[in-house]
Amino acid sequence: MTTLTAFPPVRGKLTPNAPLAPLVWFKSGGTAQWLFEPKDVADLQGFLAGLAPDVPVMALGLGSNLIVRDGGVPGVVVRLGKAFAQVERVDETTLNCGGGASGILVSSTARDNGIAGLEFLRSIPGTVGGFVRMNGGAYGREVKDVLIDCDVVIRSGEIATLPLSELGYTYRHSALTDGCIVVAARFRGHPGEPAAIQAEMDRISAAREASQPLRSKTGGSTFKNPDGAKAWELVDKAGCRGLTLGGAQVSEKHTNFLINTGEATSADIEALGEEVRRRVKEQSGVDLQWEIQRVGEA
Repeated sequence: MTTLTAFPPVRGKLTPNAPLAPLVWFKSGGTAQWLFEPKDVADLQGFLAGLAPDVPVMALGLGSNLIVRDGGVPGVVVRLGKAFAQVERVDETTLNCGGGASGILVSSTARDNGIAGLEFLRSIPGTVGGFVRMNGGAYGREVKDVLIDCDVVIRSGEIATLPLSELGYTYRHSALTDGCIVVAARFRGHPGEPAAIQAEMDRISAAREASQPLRSKTGGSTFKNPDGAKAWELVDKAGCRGLTLGGAQVSEKHTNFLINTGEATSADIEALGEEVRRRVKEQSGVDLQWEIQRVGEA
């Protein structure tokens, strides 16, 4: 294990053996060898620049699209706090958003400033850093449709501004390398009336409430939609609705969601997902791909 004396000095908070289960939606999983909560961008840059290059680094947002395996995460997990959760208007159609800001905060700030087109971010249960990295999307729109550019701190501690064209976006994927951390992004919408923007946000919120198990310990959409198909339909056709393994269950409300019914381990949840993939492959011939990120050691 890396010793504390090997780390550069920080102004933020550095915690050894930090439990990650309370920080992720599934409420399961092991500890981070080190959890770093930087005070600001300069603190993050200095820390990464002085960190031995062989120490792995992973960013953690709201923990919505994530299985942390029970053996924990080696190296450093970086969590961006309030200093990275600011959202401000740049001009009539543009917002500058910190990497730790939630989709709800971004869409609400857009509404307050009469910027339409960002309402769908209301329904992405994560932070700017997370959904910029994975090209998050919902209700027919994706981050690539509204992103101008983003600021990333790379593993060496240097900061770079990357335009949309350099992110290599495809469905739920970007070309951002492991270890780099999105600390800010600019989103562009179009002029709109706050009341109409709020109405669209309300419509999206009601649709999510009606169709998704939002009151459960879940991780969001489990599998990517294959070309020309919907993951939930394939899971349903394979007879997996309500399927359980240990403390994990396929949601009966939305079959592309896995649930921790109480005391599920991350191993239960991941094994259930793999069993669903096996049954779908057997029933329909489709090889479902995980959308949820799985990290750490079993």
